[in-house]
Amino acid sequence: MATRTTASMSSCLCYVLLVAGALLAVATADPAKIGVCHGRVGSNLPAPEAAAALLTQNGITKARLFLPDPAVLPAFAAAGIDLTVGVPNENLTYLSTSGPDGALQWLRSSGLAANPVAARLRYLVVGNEVLYNNQFYAPHLVPAMRNLHAALATLGLDRAVKVSSAHASSVLAASYPPSAGAFDVATLDVLRPMLRFLADTGAPFMLNAYPFISHLSGPANVPLDYALSSSSSGAAAAATVVRDGGLAYTGLFDATVDAVAAALEREGFGGVAVAVTETGWPTAGHPDATLQNAAVYNGGVAERAARGAGTPRQPGTPVEVFLFDLYDEDGKPGAEIERHFGIFKADGTKAYDISFT
Repeated sequence: MATRTTASMSSCLCYVLLVAGALLAVATADPAKIGVCHGRVGSNLPAPEAAAALLTQNGITKARLFLPDPAVLPAFAAAGIDLTVGVPNENLTYLSTSGPDGALQWLRSSGLAANPVAARLRYLVVGNEVLYNNQFYAPHLVPAMRNLHAALATLGLDRAVKVSSAHASSVLAASYPPSAGAFDVATLDVLRPMLRFLADTGAPFMLNAYPFISHLSGPANVPLDYALSSSSSGAAAAATVVRDGGLAYTGLFDATVDAVAAALEREGFGGVAVAVTETGWPTAGHPDATLQNAAVYNGGVAERAARGAGTPRQPGTPVEVFLFDLYDEDGKPGAEIERHFGIFKADGTKAYDISFT
């Protein structure tokens, strides 16, 4: 009996410390500050400890990881970096069918349930662009999110850690003008219960937005200056201005965020915030993929985050945003541009002039 009582007291103490640490992480997190994605598909990437030091040296306090990398998580957590961690698409079937107990087991085996990582965990990004190119996993998406949320509740972390999913901008069937934003009808069977879950838990709708890709696909419709501009002031920061009633858009970044906001309102979920979990500009692989253009676009995104800027539709609401990518990833498949989004070189120097504070 004495042994059981001691173990129980120890367990309670650990639980209190875990919850206190998680609440401290939430209390000190600043959604207006810029985050940076850390992809790991490369052959010459610095050690996680060096990457963590690089972030903190540049005033970057938030990072998105695309999976719970056991080498990166403790290094980033020890450096005081708030963590947004991806749940890979291939895990969704198990997380959907195994219930909250299976989700709890996954959190523990992934190293996400214990301090110091749990104290720095802010978001779980369940699946990446599932509704764009991974339809097999679509039926499992919302059940997996619910099970993970229930598992976080068991750990006392459901208020500290928000559960969402990242979507490609193609989830929109209409985006021009931004006030006409509407989700693709084919996605609504999944999106509507997801939006209810996001609203009930206070989690944001997560969006991967790449104006460069839109410019690449249709330069006549998305001129370079409009793709490059991330202005939220309404001033003529770009030669191209899109008028939407009384609102003026000088950059596609704002227009895309506001199109999603309009789509959320159309579905009755206008209170759900929009967070941009990926955006960036490549530095090679295309004539418009240059160091100068990357400096303009990414620098503008970082500057607006530092100001806590909103959008023309929601000027008082800062947009949480993560820049892609910390380093170039030479192991990524696909077009050449995919391997050249790095903001920093492997030696820790900046690839181009950019400030994050």
